[in-house]
Amino acid sequence: MTRSLHLAVELDGEGAHPAAWRRASHAPAALLTPGRVRALAQVAENAGFTLATFDDSLLPPGGVGPVGRIGAVERAAFAAAHTSTLGLVPVVSTTYTEPFHVSSQLASLDFAAAGRAGWLVTATGEPAAARAWGRPVVEVAAALRREARDSVRVVRDLWDSWEDDAAVRDVDTGRYLDRDKVHYIDFRGESYSVKGPAIVPRSPQGQVVTFASADVLPGGLADVELVDGRPGPGEGLRFVELEVLLDTPAADAVARLADLDAYVPWRAGPRLRYAGPPAGLVGLLEELAAVVDGVRIHPGVLDEDLPELSARVLPALFRSGTAARPHPGASLRTTLGLTRPASRFARQGGPR
Repeated sequence: MTRSLHLAVELDGEGAHPAAWRRASHAPAALLTPGRVRALAQVAENAGFTLATFDDSLLPPGGVGPVGRIGAVERAAFAAAHTSTLGLVPVVSTTYTEPFHVSSQLASLDFAAAGRAGWLVTATGEPAAARAWGRPVVEVAAALRREARDSVRVVRDLWDSWEDDAAVRDVDTGRYLDRDKVHYIDFRGESYSVKGPAIVPRSPQGQVVTFASADVLPGGLADVELVDGRPGPGEGLRFVELEVLLDTPAADAVARLADLDAYVPWRAGPRLRYAGPPAGLVGLLEELAAVVDGVRIHPGVLDEDLPELSARVLPALFRSGTAARPHPGASLRTTLGLTRPASRFARQGGPR
């Protein structure tokens, strides 16, 4: 049975192709501006995408393109004020970052977005990142997965450390919270411990939606698994990664790809890749809808491919019932069919 496909789009930089900046339709100085963030987010929302992701790293972008970026959480928070239905999912690494600060940032984003926030969990194995942060190097795969596991567990516990009705806000009595509904998490891992509780009340979704690939997080810790290649049927919510370069009125995808590759080759990786007419992409997405719950699209050149996706791909998917627009007022959890969990401490009578 065909599923209703959720459509995500990556909005970082100029696009997925390493030479995408060569075909950008704006002045170079416009890239790192609030106007650019707002414009892309609004195009994605008006097109009907379920969510947008914002890539990030602990080090500056490499290669021959742009050498800087605005932080992903900051971009998502800015976009929150200029959108109303689009899910906003920044990349935040679990390596070297403090989970206490990560939990506060993402909970605050969920408040700013009225329940539309997510978290794309990544790990960072580059030694240069450790030097930049003044931390011991973590580069062995098992250690990176352990840090990711512990970080996500801490963040999830901190999101649950305030029960939903812990904030009283009684102006007449001057009582801000019910202290019996704010809990210490008392986490002790292999490399650090966190007592808590959080400094941000429980956010609209309770738990911000987490996305991760299986090689980053053990099963069960992410709400949505990101998968490479052409997947078969599986359990849980899964989004497949797909790089896209489309025919446009100005040039077909093959010519565009050759023009870009003349500057920097777009080397094939584990992700699926499609280059061709919009109708062919519609067919591919309809096939994928039978085996996955969503697709995260990486446009080759945002300024050229995002308009084609908006005008020729998403409308066809909506007409056929393969995909649907998110409903106004719905949280990202609701849109994805995820329940809003109760605080685990309230459920279990956990530690204060």
